[in-house]
Amino acid sequence: MTAITRYDTDFYAWTEEQIHMLRARRFDALDLIHLIEEIDDLGKREKRSLSSHLGVLLGHLLKWRCQPDYPHKKSWRATIHTQRRAVLKLLRDNPSLKPMLTELIAESYPDAMDLVVAETPLDYDALPRICPWTEEQILGDFWPGGGMS
Repeated sequence: MTAITRYDTDFYAWTEEQIHMLRARRFDALDLIHLIEEIDDLGKREKRSLSSHLGVLLGHLLKWRCQPDYPHKKSWRATIHTQRRAVLKLLRDNPSLKPMLTELIAESYPDAMDLVVAETPLDYDALPRICPWTEEQILGDFWPGGGMS
């Protein structure tokens, strides 16, 4: 049976204790098992955040591509700009994620397709099976079929 710790009962207090121990260089008093777990999760969280932003970005690029005559594209444009900035910021703050970008785009593309199917009259068979754009197009000033920037 595992003993219940501050980590289990008051996470915020646990973080404050760990910060205090680190600053005081009391390494022997650290809760290493939970610290390792939390640091590991921090890295995974950045990767999940990037993937999430990519899914929304790709979904809106797909909507732009597949519904070129849709009259209310203003919000899509704003979302594309917002998501591009978020992705670029994440990559700037976490450059080690850049080599994973191609893989994350491929992993995020099904989420983008789900977004399009949920928010438009389009169905999966109307969408490309794999992401049709390069990293440069996705993150640059590219607009499927031309259009506004």
